[in-house]
Amino acid sequence: MKGPLFYSKILLFGEYGIIKDSKGLSIPYNFYNGALKVSEEPTAKSKESNEHLVRFAAYLNTLQNENPDLVNFDIASLEADIEKGMYFDSSIPQGYGVGSSGALVAAIYDKYATDKITVLENLTRDKLLKLKKIFGKMESFFHGESSGLDPLNSYLSIPILINSKDNIEPAGIPSQTENGTGAVFLLDSGSTGETAPMVSIFMENMKQEPFRKMLKNQFVKHTDACVDDFLKGDVKSLFKNVKHLSHVVLDNFKPMIPPQFHKLWKHGIETNDYYLKLCGSGGGGYILGFTEDLEKAKESLKDYNLEVVYNF
Repeated sequence: MKGPLFYSKILLFGEYGIIKDSKGLSIPYNFYNGALKVSEEPTAKSKESNEHLVRFAAYLNTLQNENPDLVNFDIASLEADIEKGMYFDSSIPQGYGVGSSGALVAAIYDKYATDKITVLENLTRDKLLKLKKIFGKMESFFHGESSGLDPLNSYLSIPILINSKDNIEPAGIPSQTENGTGAVFLLDSGSTGETAPMVSIFMENMKQEPFRKMLKNQFVKHTDACVDDFLKGDVKSLFKNVKHLSHVVLDNFKPMIPPQFHKLWKHGIETNDYYLKLCGSGGGGYILGFTEDLEKAKESLKDYNLEVVYNF
């Protein structure tokens, strides 16, 4: 048995802000993917994944009993497949901000949800919101509160524009420029990040009036502008706003930036060679970079491995 592939995702803009109703833009990233599998010869990794699925199935059973109107699963089939040794075979790095748990949630929903909303039907806003809600509840098993966006992106495999909590839609993003010099890239911090502790630092900061003010007047303002610029293909304005955003993050989200990157972050802003921002909740994993000149950025960051995800 081998199920369909579900891809990783990148939240280009909106990390933390979408908790407080900023805009967001999430795109599928096909470089990494995962699928449900049953193997004849289990490995240590597949056994560990299988044990995770045992606990996840129990959680889903409770979830459907508590929310029968929201979602129902064929738990008997799920448990029977887990019994056969089913696991999630994934190349998506965990704790890297590219949606490893989201892809698993999408795969389980796709195979075991009864009366599921499918990718092929007309996806009205209500259907998208219902899917997002179901996925949020499912993904909460992995790291507490979840927006449900990662699984939604993985399930639909299309860019998603978040206008606000209750307003999401599929987004058409400008097609990439084949020989463009500008790029969005991933920078490997070399360590994993844990979502839950980072979110709790953020929630703690939200209790302070100055932080809330900064979030609304600077972080959300520049995030919204970046989303608009990106969708319009206004590269000049985009880089101006990404620079502001990078600065705001460096000044106000220091705990979410691995300490060894504080200097590198600042160097990008001062030289304009590249601008860095958080990818997901931060604390480790990938850092997202934007540059108008990829060769210059590569030279500046020659000690690091850059993975290009989008060309301007």
